[in-house]
Amino acid sequence: MLKKKEGDGVITISNVKKLFNTKSGTLTAVDDVNLQINEGEIFGVIGYSGAGKSTLIRMLNGLESPTSGMVDVNGKVISNSKGSDLRRARQKISMIFQHFNLLWSRTVRENISFPLEIAGVGKRERDKRVDELIELVGLDGRGDAYPSQLSGGQKQRVGIARALANEPEVLLCDEATSALDPQTTDAILELLVDINKRMGLTIVLITHEMHVIRKICHRVAVMEEGRVVELGDVLDVFKQPKESITKRFVQQVTEPEETKETIEQLVREFKAGKVIKLTFVGESAEQPVITSLIRSFDLQVNILQGKISQTRNGAYGSLFIHVNGSASEVNKAVDFLHSAKVGVEVITYD
Repeated sequence: MLKKKEGDGVITISNVKKLFNTKSGTLTAVDDVNLQINEGEIFGVIGYSGAGKSTLIRMLNGLESPTSGMVDVNGKVISNSKGSDLRRARQKISMIFQHFNLLWSRTVRENISFPLEIAGVGKRERDKRVDELIELVGLDGRGDAYPSQLSGGQKQRVGIARALANEPEVLLCDEATSALDPQTTDAILELLVDINKRMGLTIVLITHEMHVIRKICHRVAVMEEGRVVELGDVLDVFKQPKESITKRFVQQVTEPEETKETIEQLVREFKAGKVIKLTFVGESAEQPVITSLIRSFDLQVNILQGKISQTRNGAYGSLFIHVNGSASEVNKAVDFLHSAKVGVEVITYD
């Protein structure tokens, strides 16, 4: 029954705006957003609190209606759907949540079975489907447990299984890993990737963590003050973030706060030479740049700190080095690095 979908899950968001009337005036939560999310992709929406991402994702399943514009999911205009039409559409658009939203008086099996009961599926088929889903999400032997007996990661696995019960075309993830520790987060993200591959399911997730985007998304939209300010393949966004907010998100992964503090201190301590940040993307991450630098120039080269991360479309890495030698030799080395298909930034701090 866990079959791969074909031709389902294309999402088109056209000129969507959402206004809320508040005591202090009109609030524009989503401001003229245009997006197309392709069949079978994992699409991320990232932004800080108040950016409009939660409102946007709620409009994909009709929990919120746009003030203007159109939301189309696989040929069905969700923004115009009401009553029984909207209920039928929602059966193909499932959602998982930050705090799981499980029924605490029901077992794991009963939680997963609940949407099938509502849909009128017979008991024999329900039981078969629940067995398949328990195995899919890695909860074998936990079917009779109650939510209070489960870890956070196990609760989210139940939420994912329940969301898949009616064989949706689209899975929406609303900060689905924000309440989990890093190791559990990675396990849930790997499960979502597996589901995406097995079922061809279109997944849309919102988050404020670039690690989540880096780990599983094909493309990402960056939101700020209700608008999409940057959009692209994840690797391209890592390689060349354009907006200042995007640069801050990328630095969550490539330059944690402790890295910045360490490098800043080292820059102040060095009396000669230059501290250089190298950025490697895709195939350039595999090039022996440092070896070439040492062999080709009369320099001392010290590696200060580095990190390589994998995205769905290739590797992204950053490396901080200190090069020391004559001014002319250091300048030649910088020119060489610029020509080596790596990003080069000479680090200075005031």
